[in-house]
Amino acid sequence: MATNKHATIRYQALDKCFRNPGRRYYIDDLIAVCNNAIYEHAGIEDGVKRRQVLDDIRFMESEQGWSVPLEHIRDGHKVYYRYDDLSFSINNQPLNEIEKKQLKEALLTLSRFKGMPQFEWIDEIATRLDMELGLSINSQKIIDFEQNEDLQGLEHITPLYNAILYGKSLKVCYKSFKQDCIQTIIFHPYYLKQYKNRWFVFGWHGQRNELSNLALDRIDELEEISEPYIPNTEIDFSEYFEDVIGVTIPANVKPEKVLLKITNELYPYIKTKPLHGSQTVKGKTEEKTLIELTVIPNYELEMLVLSYGEGIEVLAPVTLREKIKNRIKLLSEKYL
Repeated sequence: MATNKHATIRYQALDKCFRNPGRRYYIDDLIAVCNNAIYEHAGIEDGVKRRQVLDDIRFMESEQGWSVPLEHIRDGHKVYYRYDDLSFSINNQPLNEIEKKQLKEALLTLSRFKGMPQFEWIDEIATRLDMELGLSINSQKIIDFEQNEDLQGLEHITPLYNAILYGKSLKVCYKSFKQDCIQTIIFHPYYLKQYKNRWFVFGWHGQRNELSNLALDRIDELEEISEPYIPNTEIDFSEYFEDVIGVTIPANVKPEKVLLKITNELYPYIKTKPLHGSQTVKGKTEEKTLIELTVIPNYELEMLVLSYGEGIEVLAPVTLREKIKNRIKLLSEKYL
């Protein structure tokens, strides 16, 4: 079975052709139909070739596929394809073995979310699939994801998610790290984001009249209120974090060129796990590699640079270099 992401689109397109009694579909016709279907679904024009479609047909006819009752009808020097039973469809057949395996793999991946408030349904659907299809996911664990199940605030994900989905205003009792007392906030949530195993919610702060983010582990309680919801009409969160590392975006600050000197012992790690998507190499010597980032300087950038210790030196901008220098000075004084 083809493993690329357009395989299902092709199978569905071929199935419709094979069930059509009003037209003869030769191999070139099938190729065109598959390419049109892929373009409609994915907007990709450079589609499949003859060999791929023939491989798809062989798979559909096999026991691993759906054992389709396909006729190869010769018409002169060409062949057209049609089901001998036009009522047949792959959509009416039970899952084949490969589909069962793929579904099981998907369930195994989803099972990592078990225990989080909005994913209680995973146990229920896994039990049903096991009973009806024999898809038990109680097998040996072969992949693990970093997740702190003891993190405070996870219980707020479900009400926040629902408030975003249905456009509901919230009253949030919140205690930031910088304040000793709990403050009450009228909050209009827009977006949930995880960073460094912590969850944050972005939304409109009613008292400040500005976009703010709240750490879920600092929320004491929240409740839905009747105040009219202020919808998000300006921010595309799929692009909002492109110029930053982390979740802190200072107001009225534009991206800057950040030049870093990396030791060559450390650089292989920085190369395979870039600090930011804008990372580019600007120079290299026997001892150091210069890289450049285009980002908005923020607290998370400072912490990331410091986390690599003596392996990274900030060369520019001067303001960031001075902040790192002062942090190192304060840190060194604690060990004198």
